[in-house]
Amino acid sequence: MELINRPRRLRKNSMIRDMVRETRLNIEDLIYPLFVVEGKGIKKEIPSLKGNYHFSVDMLIEEIKEIRELGIKSILLFGVPNNKDKFGSEGYSKDGVVQRALRTIKSKFNDIYVITDVCMCQYTDHGHCGIINDTGYVENDLTLEYLAKIAISHANAGADMISPSDMMDGRVGYIRKALDREGYTDVPIMSYSAKYSSSFYGPFRDAANSAPSFGDRKTYQMDSANSDEAMREVDLDIQEGADIVMVKPALSYLDIIRRVKDNRNIPIAAYSVSGEYSMIKMAVENGLLSEDVIYESTLSIKRAGANMIITYFAKELAAKIKE
Repeated sequence: MELINRPRRLRKNSMIRDMVRETRLNIEDLIYPLFVVEGKGIKKEIPSLKGNYHFSVDMLIEEIKEIRELGIKSILLFGVPNNKDKFGSEGYSKDGVVQRALRTIKSKFNDIYVITDVCMCQYTDHGHCGIINDTGYVENDLTLEYLAKIAISHANAGADMISPSDMMDGRVGYIRKALDREGYTDVPIMSYSAKYSSSFYGPFRDAANSAPSFGDRKTYQMDSANSDEAMREVDLDIQEGADIVMVKPALSYLDIIRRVKDNRNIPIAAYSVSGEYSMIKMAVENGLLSEDVIYESTLSIKRAGANMIITYFAKELAAKIKE
């Protein structure tokens, strides 16, 4: 009976509960996704991602000032260009929206760590994550050349970390070699290693204007039924030089995060995606759940084994952590 009662005694006092708490969420764990668009004076709420906005570069700077005050120091930057083509050329343009945002951010802040998403879906006129061949399929190996162009252009503009999200085979190794050739040996890669073909991406595709105009992405994103495959994808990215591996989405794939944590010695990022955010946001706003669920759900991602969490709730979480 003594052993049975012992945990209950530790739970009775709030100070003791704090002392024996196993998992803690820190502001340093949070990465805030931001969407940058062409133009000036733009801060426009994304309807399906309430509380998140499209920012022009000038307004993005104001947002970064706000998150710095909350203690958030890491952002994941997505570009939404006006012009798109079959080669996604705005993605690697010197004057692309992400490249201009990077130069501006780095000229004004020396303590903001900027991670850039490297993909083609928001830059191509067809919305797929690579170059489409004559048969209507993504040309994997040709796509690698364009992904490397995007990565190098981001590094040139000041990106602190590159994060390829395309799920092409071999892209981590290809990008790593390209960065090294250009002298960016110290720019790390956070790879979307286990990125599932998920129904939770809808609001993001509105935000990035990146929904495919035909077909789907199941041929290059992972089947949600597969766990062993996730480990193979993680292993391949590690072998190719990934510094951090990512699991996406997060809340429906906590088992994958835990499995990677238990079996691989590498930092893990988890992306709590737009659909997860929107469900919780709507439930809180409609009084179905209390705001505490935001912290609780994010803590579960940390408890599962993630070292860093990409979340649209970063501002709310940082404010709560600072209380």
